[in-house]
Amino acid sequence: MSDLLTIPLCNSSEISDPGSRGFEIKHGRRTLSLFVVHRDGIFSAFINRCPHTGVNLEWQQDRFLDADDCYIQCATHDALFETGSGLCIAGPCVGQSLQALAIEIIDGVIHVDPARA
Repeated sequence: MSDLLTIPLCNSSEISDPGSRGFEIKHGRRTLSLFVVHRDGIFSAFINRCPHTGVNLEWQQDRFLDADDCYIQCATHDALFETGSGLCIAGPCVGQSLQALAIEIIDGVIHVDPARA
């Protein structure tokens, strides 16, 4: 991934393991809502939109994981998604996936490429 096309989000140390954090970024003429999950040393980024209803996923600010910090959980209807792939494994949208974003860590900073979803 070329860092010329990426947008820096935060230092990787700012998201605990396990943990998550939401972001609003400008992409062209629109604002994009996304979030990053950090679990078992792996960072993943997704568009903040449930594939079932299109609503934002978080329970409260920066809270995208379930009570056990094992899965991404939709606050609206409790669907559970794998933290690495975004695949829904429980709930009304089983088999569907969150829209993943390409990310890269450059010098300890998480960068996202919104054009490479």
